[in-house]
Amino acid sequence: MSKTVIILLIILAVMLVAIVVLYFLGKRAQKKQAEQQEQIDSMKQTVSMLIIDKKKMKLRDAGLPQSILEQTPKMMRGAKMPVVKAKIGPQVMSLIADNRIFDDIPVKKEVKAVISGIYITDVKGLHGKSEPKPKKKKSAYARFVDKLQEKAGAKPLR
Repeated sequence: MSKTVIILLIILAVMLVAIVVLYFLGKRAQKKQAEQQEQIDSMKQTVSMLIIDKKKMKLRDAGLPQSILEQTPKMMRGAKMPVVKAKIGPQVMSLIADNRIFDDIPVKKEVKAVISGIYITDVKGLHGKSEPKPKKKKSAYARFVDKLQEKAGAKPLR
């Protein structure tokens, strides 16, 4: 056999081993996530709270209890997380919001939220008027195309 065929077989074997390892690691991570979701669902409760502030910040800067910081993996301590400061009853607390609902949480409004520990999983009841989301600005290219179409007498595409 030639050297190139041997090298290709070695590369193929390494890739095959890598795929098998990634498959089993993915399956294990999926089981772990399902267990965590089950725990979150068993502990959830609906609470009325006044949202004071929300922002994405590092966990160590968020003002969370020390026990929470010790439990988080070291890789996640430096990552920015969606943190919500809310008043629940007489207490002001820092909570972590789910990424999917972080943009929907209104600031300086009272809401009914589903929480599990310090984790906000859903925002149910919004009191008062909800402000419409601001429209995204068009890119410079899109504005340029619109101007050209107006000059040509065509209707804008957008």
